Amino acid sequence: MAVPARTCGASRPGEARTPRPWPGPGAQRPAPRPPRPLLLLLPPLLLLSLLAAPGASAYSFPQQHTMQHWARRLEQEIDGVMRIFGGVQHLREIYKDNRNLFEVQENEPQKLVEKVAGDIESLLDRKVQALKRLADAAENFQKAHRWQDNIKEEDIMYYDAKADAELDDPESEDMERGSKASTLRLDFLEDPNFKNKVNYSYTAVQIPTDIYKGSTVILNELNWTEALENVFIENRRQDPTLLWQVFGSATGVTRYYPATPWRAPKKIDLYDVRRRPWYIQGASSPKDMVIIVDVSGSVSGLTLKLMKTSVCEMLDTLSDDDYVNVASFNEKAQPVSCFTHLVQANVHNKKVFKEAVQGMVAKGTTGYKAGFEYAFDQLQNSNITRANCNKMIMMFTDGGEDRVQDVFEKYNWPNRTVRVFTFSVGQHNYDVTPLQWMACANKGYYFEIPSIGAIRINTQEYLDVLGRPMVLAGKEAKQVQWTNVYEDALGLGLVLTGTLPVFNLTQDGPGEKKNQLILGVMGIDVALSDIKRLTPNYTLGANGYVFAIDLNGYVLLHPNLKPQTTNFQEPVTLDFLDAELEDENKEEIRRSMIDGNKGHRQIRTLVKSLDERYIDEVMRNYTWVPIRSTNYSLGLVLPPYSTFYLQANLSDQILQVKSPVSVADFEFLLPSSFESEGHVFIAPREYCKDLNASDNNTEFLKNFIELMEKVTPDSKQCNNFLLHNLILDTGITQQLVERVWRDQDLNTYSLLAVFAATDGGITRVFPNKAAEDWTENPEPFNASFYRRSLDNHGYVFKPPHQDTLLRPLELENDTVGVLVSTAVELSLGGRTLRPAVVGVKLDLEAWAEKFKVLASNRTHQDQPQKCGPSSHCEMDCEVNNEDLLCVLIDDGGFLVLSNQNHQWDQVGRFFSEVDANLMLALYNNSFYTRKESFDYQADCAPQPPGNLGAAPRGVFVPTIADFLNLAWWTSAAAWSLFQQLLCGLIYHSWFQADPAEAEGSPEARESSCVMKQTQYYFGSVNASYNAIIDCGNCSRLFHAQRLTNTNLLFVVAEKPLCSQCEAGRLLQKETHCILPPPLPRRPRPSHPACPLRATAASLTTHARPADGPEQCELVQRPRYRRGPHICFDYNATEDTSDCGRGASFPPSLSVLVSLQLLLLLGLPPRPQPQVHAHASRRL
Repeated sequence: MAVPARTCGASRPGEARTPRPWPGPGAQRPAPRPPRPLLLLLPPLLLLSLLAAPGASAYSFPQQHTMQHWARRLEQEIDGVMRIFGGVQHLREIYKDNRNLFEVQENEPQKLVEKVAGDIESLLDRKVQALKRLADAAENFQKAHRWQDNIKEEDIMYYDAKADAELDDPESEDMERGSKASTLRLDFLEDPNFKNKVNYSYTAVQIPTDIYKGSTVILNELNWTEALENVFIENRRQDPTLLWQVFGSATGVTRYYPATPWRAPKKIDLYDVRRRPWYIQGASSPKDMVIIVDVSGSVSGLTLKLMKTSVCEMLDTLSDDDYVNVASFNEKAQPVSCFTHLVQANVHNKKVFKEAVQGMVAKGTTGYKAGFEYAFDQLQNSNITRANCNKMIMMFTDGGEDRVQDVFEKYNWPNRTVRVFTFSVGQHNYDVTPLQWMACANKGYYFEIPSIGAIRINTQEYLDVLGRPMVLAGKEAKQVQWTNVYEDALGLGLVLTGTLPVFNLTQDGPGEKKNQLILGVMGIDVALSDIKRLTPNYTLGANGYVFAIDLNGYVLLHPNLKPQTTNFQEPVTLDFLDAELEDENKEEIRRSMIDGNKGHRQIRTLVKSLDERYIDEVMRNYTWVPIRSTNYSLGLVLPPYSTFYLQANLSDQILQVKSPVSVADFEFLLPSSFESEGHVFIAPREYCKDLNASDNNTEFLKNFIELMEKVTPDSKQCNNFLLHNLILDTGITQQLVERVWRDQDLNTYSLLAVFAATDGGITRVFPNKAAEDWTENPEPFNASFYRRSLDNHGYVFKPPHQDTLLRPLELENDTVGVLVSTAVELSLGGRTLRPAVVGVKLDLEAWAEKFKVLASNRTHQDQPQKCGPSSHCEMDCEVNNEDLLCVLIDDGGFLVLSNQNHQWDQVGRFFSEVDANLMLALYNNSFYTRKESFDYQADCAPQPPGNLGAAPRGVFVPTIADFLNLAWWTSAAAWSLFQQLLCGLIYHSWFQADPAEAEGSPEARESSCVMKQTQYYFGSVNASYNAIIDCGNCSRLFHAQRLTNTNLLFVVAEKPLCSQCEAGRLLQKETHCILPPPLPRRPRPSHPACPLRATAASLTTHARPADGPEQCELVQRPRYRRGPHICFDYNATEDTSDCGRGASFPPSLSVLVSLQLLLLLGLPPRPQPQVHAHASRRL
């Protein structure tokens, strides 16, 4: 967020922040609130001297030593309360008194990370063995299969995964064509491992909507793949932990096990296995692709729209291992976007391309030479990061006569290292022979896209050509690859997939050349949750964690990997440097991990709080090792205080009983004990396998106690470490109640509650009634106050979380409180650890009054200082609250306490919302530092359509002049219209002007967006500091001082005399830009408005643009990555004779005349609707 313009003498960010001269002791403000006219005419220095002159008024701005005295009183009061009620020292003694009940264990980072890496390797290796069995079996089954030309639908028995949905849909393909297939009807049982109903006796088949199930190719595919069913079943018998086993065929057929009904949307199912990330990765090696689009004058109307859609569909066939650029050409070539060279085909870059493609305009003459020269220059640029494997040029045109042989001779012959694929788009009368020749002469393929229905299939079949070198390489190419994280289409959640290509091993006859077609890709899913179970959780402490990244630097394990949008069409690509706050140390760690090295480093870094309101500067130890046999690397992050942890050892005390444990052993967990011992929240952890989870902590506690009545704590179905530590901490915290809390009067010190939370999962709140207003997470490891207390020394204040979209705090019945917490640090035998956090909850209203007294000149508890008209006194925060503003602000810039009664309901808000002028001055004087970051995991509502009409989408309606022109009737335009109408009749939803997308599709529900976050944290100033906010007649004096051993800043300032300085305002907020639809009808404006979603830290509720990361700048400094270590882009024995051929059929004049009359009379021109997704996805 840009910093507000400099106003009223405040320095700009980045400038030297030299403090203004302090007026000196006894500086005074004129008594009358309105400024005297005479002062307006005085020079600033003379004005300051008059303000400081004694005798000018009864009250003067307090001197620095006075305010330092107030600060010390505040520090002493806070420390005194925490010493009495926090019970830090008492808790240390309790732990030492119970030393025989636990042991201190050590986290050895290198051993830990190596063990976890080995466990993950073993897990994945079992899946690899299953994959190899499947791939070998598939190749043998297909080789033994006898092709049947006369095969019929009724000859094939299989379970059609979409059958149930299609039977309920009268517009489905089966209902329209009258399906003859013998579809099995199966029974299913709920399986928690799959989060779905499954049948383990059968496989299921999914066939894309735009593929005819009764075609000979599909029926033969179903016939030979049926034999895979027994291999799937045998794999599961050998490894019961296997999840989805899938064969994705190059024909589009998907056969998966176990069988389950397809999770199809209610309107249109757009799933095609050949466009899934795992299939694309397994079917070919990485690609360097340049797409060139003919935008000469002959390309207009419908043809240009087809080209735009085709390019977008082509981009969807690329993964993060690929690099791409898109250019348009006529007499000259130019990039369609701001990208001047090949860029990684990640989600963000592809969206830039898709948006830019819509701005292409047809004009000029065709110049193939300009287009190809540009493309070859792009591919020969070696000064950039790229895939360095398959190189290809994809040209979309409506036709032409030039073969540009001289260009190929110069750039590509004789080695032909660049494949050329040509696409003839639209219906036209041009000779396509030159396009065929270009493809055949350069090891490519020629495709025709006459209408919208041909786009999806023809923009993905080039993968078959790229797969030829892989097939010819044989066993050398049979290497398992693991994907990055993506959303499973069948509801399993986030998964990784191991892939293995399946080759066609048949030969046309004895001595004939080997077949070079890829049959498909075999895949086995591994749920991310299964990998997480192999990592240590609670022994690492609240701020320790394990993470893993791939060769792109994307995380597959990380506590901050929490995608809000789960769009199964796109992989989840969160870079390690975006999952954490980026710095140079982390860049070096990331590079080392990508290179497959081992390492260890201790760094000082910034971390974001769990509630994303605060930034802490902390020490962290990073340790990392590669995961062998994969492209992954595993890392472990530990704070220094988590080197050691407690492990309860209760065998002698409670585990000697062979029978189920008595309820008496858990008496302090029973609700009946809460009134005397305080309310207990237990962390909702998986203590035992049979423990029923619940979001309601009271119900979860009840389930826990009931289970403990049935099993022993050392039962094999229970996690002994978790269970014993929970029991230990229950007793530890109960002793704190007994020794400290129960005998103290909380009301005397204006406290609403006292509490303790532990690593063992106990949170005890005293007294019991305070639990009614307790809103912190019952899992201490997920509570922001707990994690921040561990990372900070001293007392951490946490004001109530306010959202400016909601009403202000309601100060009723003294229920609003401010949390103050601190970590309990133990030193046992020279080993230091922090196993617990204790704290108090301050009564906001009572402490606001106490704050005024402590920051006053009172010499007696009940007698405020009075100043007569003839005497001179310093102002204080109690008596002079109409003239003097006194506040406590925390390290995130949020208001904690104020001497202004009307500001009490603003406690918890960012201080710039309360006093923008003063907050800007604090920032400009280095009391605060700002940190901006971007969240790439946010979800956004889809952008509403701009103009919906009922006309067919994208149909060109000719003019009367066209109608009267006889030549038009025989032109490509009329024939193309027939293709459009025919497609629309088959897929009539394409003609419907439905404002929503196909129901259930991710595009309809949500869109990925980038969310910008801004946080503030304490800067370099630690001491007392005085300054003046120079705003002419509105100048203000202020004093600021950090309170020792807290996260508070004490600020005393004159209240503003006028609003002249209110222009500058710092914003602490979270905003997101809703990205445009994948295929907007019009180019996106250069400065679109991005709706704002305000959070609890937001300052504004109106929409404003968000300054997101500029992709055009980011690609100029790409992050380090490595591609797969294998590349198959060439084989000397490859047969390139099959390079595509054209096919067409002559139009009928009578049909065209009828079509034209229908369009002219029945479908008048209407404004073009704005499309939300690829037009072809409406098929």
